[in-house]
Amino acid sequence: MPASPAYAAYATNLDPEVMSRKAPHSPLRSTGWLQDWRLTFGGEDRSWQGPLATVVEAPGEQVYVALYDLTEADEVRMDAAEGMDIGLFRKIRVRVKTLDGDVVAWTYVLDDYEGGLPTARYLGGLADAAEAGGAPHDYVLGLRARPCRSNDA
Repeated sequence: MPASPAYAAYATNLDPEVMSRKAPHSPLRSTGWLQDWRLTFGGEDRSWQGPLATVVEAPGEQVYVALYDLTEADEVRMDAAEGMDIGLFRKIRVRVKTLDGDVVAWTYVLDDYEGGLPTARYLGGLADAAEAGGAPHDYVLGLRARPCRSNDA
């Protein structure tokens, strides 16, 4: 029987400590890239933090991800944490480029419009998570250089 698809974590879920709280029984498989996708933000009115991170298709762009083998119980826990029950995010299948070849995985995407600037605090947290998750230095620097709004806005 084939293994179930991996979960492709991005944004704050790149941080291994965050994932150990959300999915404590699910091991990291590897890391890779969503090619022809970009990290963006949307749903500004859906969160007290402002716009939330999501991914959208974008030829020529790429998003760093960590691949996890989620247990059924951890997937249920993740669905709740990501707001699946309230329609905040939905699951899609994606192809991840890894050093060992392409991997079919699933990830969460925001079920809302794209737009808005993240707060400096949120964007800094995404960059910190990417760094903790082993993202290349230039990817982390690119996150830190993105436009954002003041934490007070």
